[in-house]
Amino acid sequence: MFANYKPTWMVNAIYDLTPEQLKKHGIRAVLTDLDNTLIAWNNPDGTDELRQWLVNMEKAGIPVIVVSNNSADRVERALKALELGYVSRALKPFARGIRLGHQRLNMTKDEVVMVGDQLMTDIRGAHRAGVRSILVKPLVETDAWNTRINRFMERKVMKRLLKDNPDMKWRGDLSE
Repeated sequence: MFANYKPTWMVNAIYDLTPEQLKKHGIRAVLTDLDNTLIAWNNPDGTDELRQWLVNMEKAGIPVIVVSNNSADRVERALKALELGYVSRALKPFARGIRLGHQRLNMTKDEVVMVGDQLMTDIRGAHRAGVRSILVKPLVETDAWNTRINRFMERKVMKRLLKDNPDMKWRGDLSE
């Protein structure tokens, strides 16, 4: 049961991922959660670091699509300046949104990775969709009220995962 929540990799932040690392693992596109993964949930404008990361991905020909449980209005408002494609109301931890994301890209499951800050939604959804996953640390320590419930359960699951999988460690990138 707990294996369904085990990420393929654990990286400190999405901005630590480089095109070279992704390509080394056969990854040609990134599906990413929005809140506390790509942008802080309470700062929809993003950061210069985010914009530079997106430029690097674009130059390398690696598309980035946001897969979020938020409404289309919320996602569109947050991404307006970033000009990213998205899947809203993704229904994570179900596979629906992640499947829609990789199908839009016309890529196989092996060519995409799902990046997110929550085991209960992002990583579980990636397992159900059959794609690899990267767990990142949340950008900010606060959460919206609905996410706090998931974090409570997530701490218990993570404790068990770490006990059963001593190889699970936070890394600075995919090559460590």
